[in-house]
Amino acid sequence: MMPGISLASLVLVGIGSPAALLALLGCGSLLNRPLRERWTGPIAVGSMMTACAALSAALVVYGVTGTGARLLSYGAWSASHEGGIAIEFLVDRLSLGFGALSAAIAAIVSAFSNRYLHREPGYNRYFVLLAMFVTGMLLVALAGNVEVLFIGWEFVGLSSALLVAFFHGRPVPVSNALRVLSVYRISDAAMFAAAVLLRHVAGTGSLSLLFGGVGSGSTASLTGSSATLIALLLIVAVAGKSALLPFSSWLPRAMEGPTPSSAVYYGSLSIHAGCFLLLRSAPLLERAAIARILVGGLGAATAIFAGITTRVQSDVKSSLAYASLTQVGIIVVEIAIGWYTVAFIHLAGHACFRLLQFLSAPNVLHDLHGIENAIGEQPSRAHGYLEIFAPNRVRSLLYLVALERGFLDSFINRLVVEPFMRIASRLSQLDRWLCDAIVGAPRPVPIEASENQDD
Repeated sequence: MMPGISLASLVLVGIGSPAALLALLGCGSLLNRPLRERWTGPIAVGSMMTACAALSAALVVYGVTGTGARLLSYGAWSASHEGGIAIEFLVDRLSLGFGALSAAIAAIVSAFSNRYLHREPGYNRYFVLLAMFVTGMLLVALAGNVEVLFIGWEFVGLSSALLVAFFHGRPVPVSNALRVLSVYRISDAAMFAAAVLLRHVAGTGSLSLLFGGVGSGSTASLTGSSATLIALLLIVAVAGKSALLPFSSWLPRAMEGPTPSSAVYYGSLSIHAGCFLLLRSAPLLERAAIARILVGGLGAATAIFAGITTRVQSDVKSSLAYASLTQVGIIVVEIAIGWYTVAFIHLAGHACFRLLQFLSAPNVLHDLHGIENAIGEQPSRAHGYLEIFAPNRVRSLLYLVALERGFLDSFINRLVVEPFMRIASRLSQLDRWLCDAIVGAPRPVPIEASENQDD
């Protein structure tokens, strides 16, 4: 019994540390009593390091016990129906490993951000959103039912959109954040539909039905058609969150946020959340051949598209974002093929590598400018295979497609962003009308201009 108690306690500490940080910083902001900068940074770093140590120790305890996947339950937060909504975490090597990796990367980014955002007006707001993001990532990594997974998924998406609009004094970050949020709404809707369908078909929200490995819970209880439909909905959710085609156009626009947030979101963790979800739902994909073929095709197409597009980007953050997307597409292909161990190693290594690239990008640009000033010209760039083997007409066509980013901006604008903004505008008008009707606030009376106004 002791290993089980220790494992449950370590997992609770791992998830509770960033959640406590979110509560502490969030309550201080709501009460207009934010912590001082000299306290916020060290507390954030300590919280993330505590989470990393706890989850790493949990991984060691799990490896020593040698048991299979375990479902840890911490009671229920709702009793409105039989069984309620349970607080459950499904732990195995994959979930604990990804959780420890997420906490370690968050600790590094917290330490970097403490200096990078020194005396920035939104310093406290940044760490509130970072704590929300890390809490969401750990909930996604360790979720044992669809309710916990959906809450974590929402935390990741909400904090991402708000950090894109971090510099809200300028109109461009706010506009790009609305674009990111509109795409995320499609992803969230697909995730929610998959959760509802799972409860309708199986009568439970336990993710052991999708992820397998816990007792009698396996995908065997799902029929072929229901498994395929749930898998397709999960693929839509993954495509929106990980910027797979056709939702890739929001990724470069998300670079408006601070460099540390770009590193942890679109270089390391958030963009890999979809890949991790596919890894977790591998038993489901094995029962849904159509979904498996579809996700493999999406991954291959995304990798090719991003690999071409990254070559024509004029700023380093957009170039790194599309380079990350290239590797994400390859990871998705590896999952579709069934190379799950290779995919996870690829995911972990790529997350660490892109984190280093994003955080060191300003220094690299500074050194590059110094080299250019020293030699008096830009360093020569080696020719790639396209320049050597492709005809001029093909190269021109590929360059146009890459420069316009696959013409996906207009596609997303017409089918996603504009309808989303129209619906949001109508709902805002309805909200104001209902408030006026309930409160009974008088409508403002226009003031007529006086004849003696000049007097």
